[in-house]
Amino acid sequence: MKEKESKQIESRRRKAGFSLIEIMLVVAIMGMLATLVAVGLTGRQKQAMIKLTRADIQTLGSCVKLYEVDAGKLPDSLDNLLRSTGEPNWNGPYVEGGTIQPDKWGTPFSYAKKGDSGFEIRSAGPDKQMNTEDDLTN
Repeated sequence: MKEKESKQIESRRRKAGFSLIEIMLVVAIMGMLATLVAVGLTGRQKQAMIKLTRADIQTLGSCVKLYEVDAGKLPDSLDNLLRSTGEPNWNGPYVEGGTIQPDKWGTPFSYAKKGDSGFEIRSAGPDKQMNTEDDLTN
C-alpha cells in the first residue's frame, strides 16, 4: 500500500511543476510580445515628435507675423524675435521664455525670407539633415 501511495505522490509532484520547456516557451512568447509593443510605441513617438515640431513651426510663424506687424517688415533672422536691432515699435521678445528652442530632434530651426512678404521656417526632421525629404516647413 505504501508503494502505491508513494507512486501517486510522486506522480502528483511531476504534474504540479512546470517543465523547463514550458518555462522557456513562456519566456519566448513574452519576449516577442515585448518586441511588438516596443516597435509599436517607437512609431507613435516619431509621429508625436513630428506633430509637436509642426506646432512649434506654426508658433514661430505667428511670432514672425507679430514682429512684422510691429516693425513693418519681416525679421532678418529668428534672433530678431528675441532682441531688438533698433526697429521702431519693437514690442518683443516675441518668443516666450526669451529663447528659441530647437526642434524635437535637437536641431535648430532654419528661417529664410521669401520675397517681400513671405518666409519659411524649416526643421531638419527626424534625420537631422536640412534639405532632405523628411524636412518639416510652414
